[in-house]
Amino acid sequence: MAVEMWYTAFIGPWGDPVAAEKREVSPLNDRRDRRTEPDSPADGVIEGRNAVIEALRAGTNIDKIMIARGETDAALGHIAAKAREKGIVVVDADRRKLDHMSQTHAHQGVIAIAAVREYASVEDILAAARQKGEPPLILVCDELSDPHNLGAVIRTAECAGAHGVIIPKRRSAGLTAVVAKTSAGAVSYVPVARVPNLTACLKELKEEGLWVFGTAAQGSVSLYDADLKGPAAVVIGSEGSGMSRLVAENCDFTVSIPMKGKLNSLNASAAAAILLYEAVRQRLGGNG
Repeated sequence: MAVEMWYTAFIGPWGDPVAAEKREVSPLNDRRDRRTEPDSPADGVIEGRNAVIEALRAGTNIDKIMIARGETDAALGHIAAKAREKGIVVVDADRRKLDHMSQTHAHQGVIAIAAVREYASVEDILAAARQKGEPPLILVCDELSDPHNLGAVIRTAECAGAHGVIIPKRRSAGLTAVVAKTSAGAVSYVPVARVPNLTACLKELKEEGLWVFGTAAQGSVSLYDADLKGPAAVVIGSEGSGMSRLVAENCDFTVSIPMKGKLNSLNASAAAAILLYEAVRQRLGGNG
């Protein structure tokens, strides 16, 4: 089970955060979701130079384009240039990885991964909260590379009434078909924004009056003493290494979840559920 780290912070005119003691988390799993999600690499895959070029011309929502490492072919260079003009992530990939993903066995050194829907903007997410007359509740995923984790987190966000999810442009799973399936359709309802720089994004959220929350084993604030009723952004760390240093430095508080078992970490979607539903409880006026 992957290790997940969370950090959060609150800032702005919405009131002072409530400090608390640190704690840790007990393990859960998402085996039901994983069991129902096929790992078919063909989902959303566009293979071959002509197919990828036509997808770019047609304005297809593309999450990223993978080009065989070391290729110097002019056609591939043209694809990469056009993709970057459109703001699409282009990555070098081992040819063996492309071979594994390919269903046609004729990928010609390039595979595009289609996105199942357009990405929202951070402003779209904040606007959704304003339209509902609610203090924003946003999930920020710091480099969640496992599409099953991201899909499950989006599903949790939808069920808990979060106003949106923010992911980084690089080193993160995107809105692929596997993510959509794992989310059980939640991607159709939850705005997902993809930003080039999470650190800059957190600063912008703070300027909008949000406090940024997350969890860490050595957190300085206990989850059940934190005030999640106000505008909040919850940052979930990556599988294994938790939050990146710069993102962590831009969090105002770390929050710990009580851990009673022998393990000391939670899966991302489990941690998301615990924190989001504590926010739900508080916003509904629940008592401890």
